[in-house]
Amino acid sequence: MLDELTSPETTQLVHDWTSTEWAHLLPIAITAVAMYVTVIVLTRLAGVRSFSKMSGFDFAVTVAIGSVLGSVILSENPQLANGVAALVFLFALQIGMALLRSRFPSVQLIADNKPRLIMIGSEIQHDQLKKAKMTENDLWGKLREANVFEFSQILAVFAETTGDVTVLHSKDKDRRIEPELLQGVIASERYGNHQRG
Repeated sequence: MLDELTSPETTQLVHDWTSTEWAHLLPIAITAVAMYVTVIVLTRLAGVRSFSKMSGFDFAVTVAIGSVLGSVILSENPQLANGVAALVFLFALQIGMALLRSRFPSVQLIADNKPRLIMIGSEIQHDQLKKAKMTENDLWGKLREANVFEFSQILAVFAETTGDVTVLHSKDKDRRIEPELLQGVIASERYGNHQRG
C-alpha cells in the first residue's frame, strides 16, 4: 500500500493536482477581475434586488450567477465574452421578471411559491410542515437559530417563498400579528381562528 502511495505515478498525479504554471494564472486573474467588475456594474444598474432572495426566481438567478462566475473563471480556456454575455442575460431576466411580477399578479402567481404558516404558538401545523418539505427537527433547528427558549414565546412560524424560515416571537404573550402581515400566506386563516379560540 505504501509503495503505491509513493510510486512515481502517484507523486506526479499529486504534483499535477496541487500545482499550476504561472502562465495559467494570468488568464484566470484577468478573467476574475473582468467578471468581478461586470458583476459590480450590472448590480449597480439592476439595483439592490440583484442578490436579494425576495422570490424563488431571485434565488435561482443568484445561484446561476455564481455558477457562471465559477465556470468562466476556472475554465481551462476562459471565454470572457461568453461569461459577460451570460451575466448580462441573467440580470436582464431578473429585471424583466421583477417588472412582470409587479405589473401582472398572474405572473407572480405562476413564478412564486407562497409562504406557509407552519406553526402557531406551540402548535405545529403538520400538514403545512409536510408541504414545505420540512421535518420537526428542521423546525427545532430554526427555532434555536431564532433564539426561542420556550414555546410560549412563539407567535407564529412561516416557511417563506425562498426556503427561509421566519420565526415571530415575543415575551409579551398578548402580542398579536397584524392581519396585513399574513396576506398571501397559506393557512393564515388558522392564526385568526387560533386567536379567537
